[in-house]
Amino acid sequence: MGNGSSLDSSKTIYLSIAGKTEKIVLSRLCGSRDIHDLIAQAAGVSRYSEITLRDSDGALIPISPSMAKNLPSSPYEVTTTTPSLANAGDGEAFKQVLSQVTEQFTQSPNMDMLRVFKVDEMKLDLTNRINVLERRLELEGLKAVEIEKCRRDISDIKYQILNSQKKVIDFNNMSALSDERKISLKRDVPLYPKYTLSQETVNYLKQPTFDIWDWEPNEMLSLLEHMYHELGLVTEFNINPITLKRWLLCVQENYRNNPFHNFRHCFCVTQMMYGMIHLCKLWEKMSREDLGVLLTSCICHDLDHPGYNNTYQINARTELAIRYNDISPLENHHCAVAFKILSNPECNIFANTDKEVYKRIRAAMTLLILASDMARHGEIMDCFKAKIELGFDYQDKEYLETLKMVLIKCCDISNEVRPMEVSDPWVDCLLEEYFNQSDREKMEGLPVAPFMDREKVTKPTAQIGFIKFVLIPMFETVAQLFPIIDKTMVEPLRIARDRYEHMKETSVPNTSAKKDE
Repeated sequence: MGNGSSLDSSKTIYLSIAGKTEKIVLSRLCGSRDIHDLIAQAAGVSRYSEITLRDSDGALIPISPSMAKNLPSSPYEVTTTTPSLANAGDGEAFKQVLSQVTEQFTQSPNMDMLRVFKVDEMKLDLTNRINVLERRLELEGLKAVEIEKCRRDISDIKYQILNSQKKVIDFNNMSALSDERKISLKRDVPLYPKYTLSQETVNYLKQPTFDIWDWEPNEMLSLLEHMYHELGLVTEFNINPITLKRWLLCVQENYRNNPFHNFRHCFCVTQMMYGMIHLCKLWEKMSREDLGVLLTSCICHDLDHPGYNNTYQINARTELAIRYNDISPLENHHCAVAFKILSNPECNIFANTDKEVYKRIRAAMTLLILASDMARHGEIMDCFKAKIELGFDYQDKEYLETLKMVLIKCCDISNEVRPMEVSDPWVDCLLEEYFNQSDREKMEGLPVAPFMDREKVTKPTAQIGFIKFVLIPMFETVAQLFPIIDKTMVEPLRIARDRYEHMKETSVPNTSAKKDE
């Protein structure tokens, strides 16, 4: 990535498969699932197979990024178990349902003119058959990933049935609009397993140095779930633990696979907020409700981000820009999706709060998510500095609101606070997203920002000014209220600034930053 420093570190694992020694090389970004799939590929078995590793002493070895390196002379013994075929009949039946529905909905030339009673009859028949399949899938033990695949297909069937009763609304093919199907739950029982976190992980999760690349999506969901329990938010808002799981799954589903603005970024921002809460002991200055708003706003702050920023939305006159009158279109959209998810009773983690509390939460979350628009950075920081100069009053609602806005801003753009091996890949991800946008802007004849142009920007030039004129001044201001920030966050930023300046001085002129493939 970039200049090649952060991903050069890799781990070589030797395996014994059917008496033959095989070698796999793991990059530092491999998650447990990735490693499992690599081993399955090396063994020539299905990625859904169960895989067991044992060392030379016969001890079980967990398949995880932290697994120890070994030598060719002492490979891990691989044992595989083929997935059960007991449900093959169900799989064929399910495929028949999909095939039938696809044929009826794609080959019918007059889908929108189907008679209502005929549609209802078909809907009832298919719904009954789907319900039977869903129940059997869960009872007879298919792997979670297989069940999820079936669930997605079932959801698509139901969506098509629903839309056969009315004409599909044309949103001018606006890719920036959320897929309504993703707002609904795919299943009642959460897919991701319950992880038992070690005390080491529990402590590490509170640190700004936390390496967010070490965790696969299911693990990130469990870590987010842990934060709500550990901070007492489940008790504070009387959250049903199953509802919390459902909500997190639905949120994850509504982050797109952008190079930068994706679910891992959501987790990264939330983990930094969790770290700041503990580092600054914010519970001494704020209520649990405030802490819940901070954490939840971080989780929701980039929901359904399309990968193209507000400038593009406005210049391209997209549906979002028109809908929100060019005023923070993306941030308004993130808010709208967040509360659309919460409007589903099965996903509403605030369902057990009274109306006044929910009203406060909604207003506070909206305030914070809208504050993440960098176009408002100067305005918010000027307000914050003025309040510090007057003597910060934690009892004043307006003062606290300003502090919370600055905190979510800090967390949103905090990557350079982290160690270089954690922050460096994020720069490549961000540049890739920038380059995608500038390429599209050139193609559409729209203005291109120099810091997004692959022909002009380099990694050092992209970061030096941002660190010097945005990050360091902002974190230094926060450090006036919480002095511990200076050592744990401002100092790493100064180190990052110096590193990029050195990189700029020693780099070959006019070379653009490499993309992260």
